[in-house]
Amino acid sequence: MISDRFQSLRSRQECALIPFITAGDPYLETTAEALYILDRHGADFIELGVPYADPLADGPVIQAAATRALQRGTRLEQVLEMVATVSPNLKAPLILFTYYNPILNRGVRAFCQQIASAGVRGLVVPDLPLEEATELIQAAADSGIETTLLVAPTSSPERIAAIARQSQGFIYLVSVTGVTGVRSHLQERVKTLLTDMRRITDKPIGVGFGISGAEQARQVKDWGADAAIVGSAFVKHLAAANSTEGLQAIAQLCRELKAAVTTTSLMVNS
Repeated sequence: MISDRFQSLRSRQECALIPFITAGDPYLETTAEALYILDRHGADFIELGVPYADPLADGPVIQAAATRALQRGTRLEQVLEMVATVSPNLKAPLILFTYYNPILNRGVRAFCQQIASAGVRGLVVPDLPLEEATELIQAAADSGIETTLLVAPTSSPERIAAIARQSQGFIYLVSVTGVTGVRSHLQERVKTLLTDMRRITDKPIGVGFGISGAEQARQVKDWGADAAIVGSAFVKHLAAANSTEGLQAIAQLCRELKAAVTTTSLMVNS
């Protein structure tokens, strides 16, 4: 379970690293290799994005990756076939990042059973409204999957509290107002939000959107986050080189980021 892994990390006062990659970019075979490499080089969890034609929460880098994957014929069924082959050999639990339409098309309960059978342990659905989340959360839980909900920088205290109550595994704190993508610096607002959220929940909090390097990963750890979630930087490395060079680049980035969040400073309220 995602929450069990976080509990283990907390017992060691350790911040988690959650890399994100897009399935099928450049090829599904490369994605499989990338999952093994991230697992070996420091990932505590791995977030795997399902390519989608209208990725509203994603910035240009991940949008382009999804487009390339779809143009090469990547579909959810193929992604899950690959995951089923790879997941038994991974230590890091897999978190599937997908939009709601594929779930709706297959039926909520059937979708959850399908991804659970493939070895997925967590689920993030960025366009899932809180008010509509109950059915999916319950169906996922029945299949042994924890559904993580997102808090935006603009969320009200009342809404943050409601999201915190329902979110499972951890709470995903979006660090920017906007889409995913590399940012030059993180907003101080994130530090305030983390402090405020600690007053209302003891669930793990992961910060994502905008983290690209070791300095920012260390910053969110020092601000009290339980996890740093890094997506576009990994996706960019895989897209910018041939597969061998891309895989080497994400291995190095994963090591650097894990080292950055594994320092002597302690987490807040851990």
